[in-house]
Amino acid sequence: MLILSTIIPDEGIQTKMKDAFPGLNFIYQEGWMDEQLSEAEILITYGEDLTEKIIGKAANLKWIMVMSAGMELMPFKAIEERGILVTNAKGIHKIPMAEYTIGMLLQYEKKLKLLMKNEREEMWDRKIEVGELNGKTMLVLGAGAIGGEVARLGKAFRMTTLGVNRSGKLVESIDRLYTLDNLLEAIPGADYIVSVLPSTDETKDLLQKEHFKAMKESAVFVNIGRGDLIDEEVLIEALEAGELAHAILDVFDPEPLEKGHPFWRMENVTVTPHLSSKSGEYLPRTFAIFEKNMREYLKSGKDFINVIDLSRGY
Repeated sequence: MLILSTIIPDEGIQTKMKDAFPGLNFIYQEGWMDEQLSEAEILITYGEDLTEKIIGKAANLKWIMVMSAGMELMPFKAIEERGILVTNAKGIHKIPMAEYTIGMLLQYEKKLKLLMKNEREEMWDRKIEVGELNGKTMLVLGAGAIGGEVARLGKAFRMTTLGVNRSGKLVESIDRLYTLDNLLEAIPGADYIVSVLPSTDETKDLLQKEHFKAMKESAVFVNIGRGDLIDEEVLIEALEAGELAHAILDVFDPEPLEKGHPFWRMENVTVTPHLSSKSGEYLPRTFAIFEKNMREYLKSGKDFINVIDLSRGY
């Protein structure tokens, strides 16, 4: 059995896979080779390098393991027509993304950007007003695995946590839950609005002018999900009008954020280059999911982790 991967992990992970599955043939390389594609039964990928043409060449393909959570670039129609199993790495991002979020909230409350600027300028100013997360209310858009971890860390700082998800299903560490349909009811009470929503037909341009008008003027919007959640002009207009105090943005549409874009220069915007999910533990965690699913696959089982609904794309 040939497993073809366009992700090249370190030697430690490669050795671990070889030892775990000695009878299987793993090939790690950049890009897809036609001859190998035609033989491969399993593909390991970040998903962005798959096209309908690639799927068509993979005549023996039975399973695609996507080593990320974002699936918006996948050729789902071609995959579904073939009945190919797709699993992803949902859940592995929750630790780094939750830590990023709390780090950014603390950065804002403790005025760290200003303090670092003053340090560079050798300025001693003890009149800077710093705040606390304690007692603040955080609204998490996308209360799933990642959103739940963000809320759990928020509770450690004695924050009130609100959540929004598609189903309204209860989530641990969320004090009160809303559905997407009643999002406007949740927004006015939030000091921080944190979006971890994926890119789907439901979430594209979800946040409109009315949502920002409903925010507290002191509210902070944090987006670590996908950039197409909002039209950037709507956000710029809301920030300039003082409808919210600050935006912390790790994702954009398109990416990378171009030089000269207003977000770079706006004092009430913090820009980071889509790295909230990055961690030295990323690939070890993804290959741990693959290993569990590989054992299930070899025994022709059905209890796979993170199976994707191809009709929905997530």
